[in-house]
Amino acid sequence: MLQIDAWKRWTIWLTVVVGLALALPNLFYTRVEQHNDAVKAIEAGADTSENRAAEALWPSYLPSGLVNLGLDLRGGAHLLAEVRVEEVYKSRMEALWPEVLRVLRAERDTVGTIRWNSAATDQGELRVRLVSNSDAMPRAIELVNALRQPVVSLTGAGTHDIEVSGEGDELVVRLSEAEKQATDDRTMQQSLEIIRRRIDEVGTREPTIQRQGFNRILIQVPGIGSAAELKDIIGTTAQLTFQPVVGRTDNANEVAGAGNEVLPSAEDAGVYYILEQSAVVTGEELTNAQPSFDQNGRPAVSFTFNPGGARKFGDYTAANIGSPFAIVLDNEVISAPVIQSHIGGGSGIITGNFSVEESTNLAVLLRAGALPAGMDFLEERTIGPELGQDSIEAGKLATGVAFVAVLGFMLASYGLFGVFANIALILNVALMFGLLSMIGATLTLPGIAGIVLTVGMAVDANVLIFERIREELRTAKGPARAIELGYEKALSAIVDANITTFITAMILYVMGSGPVRGFAVTLGFGIITSVFTAIFVTRLLIVTWFERRRPKTIEV
Repeated sequence: MLQIDAWKRWTIWLTVVVGLALALPNLFYTRVEQHNDAVKAIEAGADTSENRAAEALWPSYLPSGLVNLGLDLRGGAHLLAEVRVEEVYKSRMEALWPEVLRVLRAERDTVGTIRWNSAATDQGELRVRLVSNSDAMPRAIELVNALRQPVVSLTGAGTHDIEVSGEGDELVVRLSEAEKQATDDRTMQQSLEIIRRRIDEVGTREPTIQRQGFNRILIQVPGIGSAAELKDIIGTTAQLTFQPVVGRTDNANEVAGAGNEVLPSAEDAGVYYILEQSAVVTGEELTNAQPSFDQNGRPAVSFTFNPGGARKFGDYTAANIGSPFAIVLDNEVISAPVIQSHIGGGSGIITGNFSVEESTNLAVLLRAGALPAGMDFLEERTIGPELGQDSIEAGKLATGVAFVAVLGFMLASYGLFGVFANIALILNVALMFGLLSMIGATLTLPGIAGIVLTVGMAVDANVLIFERIREELRTAKGPARAIELGYEKALSAIVDANITTFITAMILYVMGSGPVRGFAVTLGFGIITSVFTAIFVTRLLIVTWFERRRPKTIEV
């Protein structure tokens, strides 16, 4: 029997209405974009009459999500940077030298005279020449091995950060391969975090910042003037400070008092800290921060200051045991630990209920005051907004031509049933934009190609169904039975064809990057919406028409 339950009909139409509502803001792109920018500005505290007027351009009760325009459509800057990760090895060795010197000097009578080959740090090695008898080397290796720390990474479990050996009269200290890999990952993660924070501060929309390969970073920022401007933004130094904590509140407008300020917590939404404005030490005095483990084997973060910072930090912690102090990055409190004891020597440890990943991220934030290593820009491109507008117009033209051709073909081939398929095709594109708007996806020129391809593919399912109905009509079955069998017998072919295409889209998304991902996203969403509209929407339209007209015969 050709029928659809009432609850199924309501579900189908409700899904269509929600999809159309999500896609609606894209028809008023400029107004909604100004509304969204004004809302963000007001939430940030810029409650001006201009922002209120811009906020009123779009009703607050309607969805306001947009399909963001990518670099090739809006214009902007493109950079491909290579991070010189080897520079970090040298700094690690230079930071290790004072500790090695300390433990060797403690037993100078055993190890003899110590001479340091500073040039070896360029290759990530620390070479110390021991001028003494031959029995000194084993003892020196034993002493330096005591400085080893476990590698803090999931892949380096059970290994140590340094390897110590003797070559003739030279004591050689190298970073282990596991530590090099962990250091490379941390360096890239830190670089990504710093770049992202710098770019987010200038308020650009939907930047693409992602790691490519071993040591490269792809940076695409729509709406920015030039690649040179983007490089200037990336080079800005983050502001890191260590400040005394006066109190804690949930009121952003709390009166802080003279010499104090109120800053939000980066970890807990709605929590604010009252801090003294004068910092104890700043990020400029921080030389290193690494994930580590405390005495109980729990993940923690260790940090080191330069001599000036170490003296100031030591004096402050000695006088304020039991009091909290705040670690502030870009005017946000990222952590507020309690001082447990005097922290002298310029180094300390931050403990808490951390996972390995959380301790690594906190170390990244602590080091985010400056890029960890230099970067070489391998590729620079500036795309003007005029070229982006040309791409949009070309995309509109291509999509329009595809629409007209497909709509005309379906109408000429299947008559009234072709009209139903065309209605479903229009809804299909609208639902696809609704999905893209809901997740805040970025539309690129390859993404437009995916939409055009979806328009061509969307009617495939309807063609399979209508041809199957034609075959059933030739067997002298009634029209209701022919329609029902047409949908039932074509379903397996439709599902098979679209599942294989969807798997291809997933592979493109996982393995690809940039434009390939943009194409994969629109193709994948297009497959989902086209299957929904072909199997459910067109069937509902045909059943509704059939119930009202009750034709004795039908022409497909």
